[in-house]
Amino acid sequence: MVKRIINLFNMEIKGLHEAAYLLAFFAFLSQILSLVRDKLLAYSFGASHALDLYYAAFRIPDLIFVTIASVVSASVLVPFFIERTGKDADGGRNFIDSVFSAFFFAIIVVSAVAFILVPHILPIMLPGFRNDASFPELVSATRLLLLSPFFLGLSNFFSSITQMHRRFLIYAVSPLLYNVGIIFGIMVLYPHFGLAGLAGGVVIGAFFHMALQIPFIVAKGMMPRIRTSINWESLRRVVTLSLPRTLTLSANQLASFFLVALASLMSGGSISVFNLAFNLQSVPLTIVGVSYSSAVFPTLSKFFARGERDKFLNQMIISTRHIIFWSAPITVLFIVLRAQIVRVIYGAGNFDWSNTRLTAAVLALFILSVAGQSLILLFVRAYYAEGATRRPLLINIISALIIVILGYSLDKFFFAMPAFRYFLEALLRITGQAGTSVIVLPLAFTVGVIFNTVFHWVMFESDYPGFSKHIWRNLFQSASAAVIMGYVIYQALGIFDNIFSLSTIFGVFMQGFCAGIVGIIACIIVLVLLKNAELREVWTTLHHKFWKAKVVVPDVEHL
Repeated sequence: MVKRIINLFNMEIKGLHEAAYLLAFFAFLSQILSLVRDKLLAYSFGASHALDLYYAAFRIPDLIFVTIASVVSASVLVPFFIERTGKDADGGRNFIDSVFSAFFFAIIVVSAVAFILVPHILPIMLPGFRNDASFPELVSATRLLLLSPFFLGLSNFFSSITQMHRRFLIYAVSPLLYNVGIIFGIMVLYPHFGLAGLAGGVVIGAFFHMALQIPFIVAKGMMPRIRTSINWESLRRVVTLSLPRTLTLSANQLASFFLVALASLMSGGSISVFNLAFNLQSVPLTIVGVSYSSAVFPTLSKFFARGERDKFLNQMIISTRHIIFWSAPITVLFIVLRAQIVRVIYGAGNFDWSNTRLTAAVLALFILSVAGQSLILLFVRAYYAEGATRRPLLINIISALIIVILGYSLDKFFFAMPAFRYFLEALLRITGQAGTSVIVLPLAFTVGVIFNTVFHWVMFESDYPGFSKHIWRNLFQSASAAVIMGYVIYQALGIFDNIFSLSTIFGVFMQGFCAGIVGIIACIIVLVLLKNAELREVWTTLHHKFWKAKVVVPDVEHL
């Protein structure tokens, strides 16, 4: 039985449509498990000091992952592996061993130093916990979580080998095991070991994320070996390519570390509200932004390599139009139905109505940045297709600094200017709610993302004149349809309020679901009347066998 399971995981997926089905199915399961994970956390702790500690414990390990472990991402290593092993098997093996050894020693040294310095770093990164009675517990959990970037970094490295050999099943199942490990920690380990049990569940999930890939790699005789003689020239090429990419794509995430530091100085539960809302806004970002930017990247690279600038620009125009087409209604849908979404997904147990209101308000501000974040991913990958990494890196660093400065300034302004505070509270319907200062953090993040989007857009327009004029019509149509949809949903909520009981989660779900369906129908009608080109293209695509398209697997970019 065990041998059959191993053979199943080692099976090569040759057909592109088979790979697409496989990855889509397991990606869907992973999203479901992620929601279950967050639901259990919200149910067990609510937006509380205990959950703040859990999220705070990720700060140092997550920083190590985005700066060190993600350097060996599959999108960087796979082309190198294919190039080296295709020309010279021995040379390819030496290259794999060199990169593995350098990463192994680097992550060990960095993690060891972090382990020692955790008690001194945490008060700087999270000043709100400096004099907290639970600080020793936070230190212990952080030290335990230092194993997770190590395991996930190794998993990133191993996935380059499994994907090179088209073993998509192994890669697709790994994220499921990661979430299963976290759920195991919540349900089984936490009652016995407290915060350390939660951290232990994360480590277990990260370990199995890595371990699942080892049997195939061993069977292929490609298990990397640690060696002291490292090919530094090859390693330099990898780092030169991957480091700017890592810093560019993680700039906003690095800025969010500062926002979490500010949240630690706010009322208890602020870090929890920030993270739970951020996780929810990541769902449409992944579906829209990551999907389009990842799917178009190989095509952009091909056109640029051939010198076909017109086709390159046309692909960017199409992708931009469709990102706006999807992002506009999703943004309005989330804003109008924010309370229903948060209540259905998180609302139960210790996650009470006050937690729901505050998380919904933070979600509304975060969701305003989804279109911008999606477009940034697209612009960045367009410049990567050109081999240009410096300009997007500079823009993202500047935007990250804007987020940091705004976060600090708005936090001060929130308390210094009561009119500003009352305006935001009334606008988001949280007047009289405790801990409302947390809303300035997603506001700073969203404004920084808007600046980032404008900078990238202007730069791309200067490089490809005429880009913008092909977008304005789509922007007007999508925004108009989304606004009308939002109005219809708002009115429909009042109607279904009298039909379903809002005292139950099911009633809240049905109210939001039915109102959302009515609004979506209204949006489609408006787009049809406007003769929207994107709607026609989507309809045409749905009538094709789109599952046969080549699959591009996104990297793991955070813990």
